[in-house]
Amino acid sequence: MRLWCKCQRPSGIWIPRLWRSLKSPRNISDQRKLSAEHNSNLAHPRPPSRDDSRGANSLPFANVNGTRLYYRLEGQPGKPVIVLAHSIGTDHGMWTPQVADLLPHFQILRFDTRGHGASDAPEGEYSVDLLARDVLALADQLNIRTLAFCGLSMGGAIGQWIGVHAPDRLTKLVLANSSPQFLPRSNWENRIKLVEQGGMAAIADLAMQRFFSAETLARNGPYAGSIKSVLLGTNPVGYLGCCAALRDFDFVRSISQIKMPTLVIAGDRDISTPWQGHGEILAGEIPGAQSLHLPAAHLSNLERPRSFSAALFGFLLPQFPGDTLQSGNLVRRSVLGDAHVDRAQSATTDFDRDFQELITRYAWGAIWSRPGLDARTRRLMVLIIMAALGRWEEFSMHVRAGLEHELEPCDLKEALLQLAIYAGVPAANTGFRLAAETTEQFATESKKRE
Repeated sequence: MRLWCKCQRPSGIWIPRLWRSLKSPRNISDQRKLSAEHNSNLAHPRPPSRDDSRGANSLPFANVNGTRLYYRLEGQPGKPVIVLAHSIGTDHGMWTPQVADLLPHFQILRFDTRGHGASDAPEGEYSVDLLARDVLALADQLNIRTLAFCGLSMGGAIGQWIGVHAPDRLTKLVLANSSPQFLPRSNWENRIKLVEQGGMAAIADLAMQRFFSAETLARNGPYAGSIKSVLLGTNPVGYLGCCAALRDFDFVRSISQIKMPTLVIAGDRDISTPWQGHGEILAGEIPGAQSLHLPAAHLSNLERPRSFSAALFGFLLPQFPGDTLQSGNLVRRSVLGDAHVDRAQSATTDFDRDFQELITRYAWGAIWSRPGLDARTRRLMVLIIMAALGRWEEFSMHVRAGLEHELEPCDLKEALLQLAIYAGVPAANTGFRLAAETTEQFATESKKRE
């Protein structure tokens, strides 16, 4: 049950943690016992499908390659699919900032890599080959044939393998803070020993210093605490399996076989996979690869979430929808409603037809359709600007359109309070009056339609 209004967004990352209910083990052998007991006591649900509409409280799992994986498939069926693959020591929740940005354009598949999150953690060493085959098997179970793939760090290694061995499955590939070879091997051997002896707590502080820049950690950035909790809650058995996979990964001689459009994202403050020796090799060896540098550490999508999403938009959606009159008309209808647009078009004359087409083509087709801001944000911006300019007819029109779609009275109140500070109390006073009148009219009409 949702316990907040749209105006009161919950903060942080929501992460299902089946392991948090277990007592933290003192060593790796204790964790193996808990892992075996946990896995044997959980029932396997029915096979999922891409259009599954189960309740929000059910946890979707897929059995692939003898292992149960937790996944989340979100978005409207029929839209192109993008798969987001996480870093070692995190889980699918690390992509939360990007989900809200991508959902209007994609169906999004996130998952917990084997050994992480709510997925099973079989004993033994894993390989990137195995992790990548898990992804393909999961996509097969969900009836997803082709997909765009974005992987960070370990997720990028998985993406490289798919790009080489299953190129027909990928439309585009994003490799963020990743490498064709995670050297030196001794780093992984040392990390494995630390976790075997002291559990995840033994490497938590070091990992956090790699995940985030010193500035982010110092100000306790919004995602740092959540990521550390996930790291500490990661099953050591699965973590060690993935350490072995990255230790043994070597695709230096293979990445030139990747032929699909590829974007390489690097963090200028990333000490785990810096540009030199890592990202530069990917960008240099993959034919036609594009590259982008962000002022971020290893988890660049969390340190620079808006810039990261903008990079995805620019690469995955290179042609903004709305270059034509037709697409602009579709956006206009989605924002203002069919009834308003039909009235406006029926009133168009030869005298103002060119002006109406200009507005539809450029305001609605070229600006409102840009993915950098969601429609709700644009609505609130327009309301504030219309009120500040005293364009009250347009203001009332957009209030009604907003209420008919995604705005609530609390949204209007916050926008008008902001207006009062920066554009003056008189403008806000008129805005409050007109917004209240329009809201009351809208509520009355809604009751009549019931």
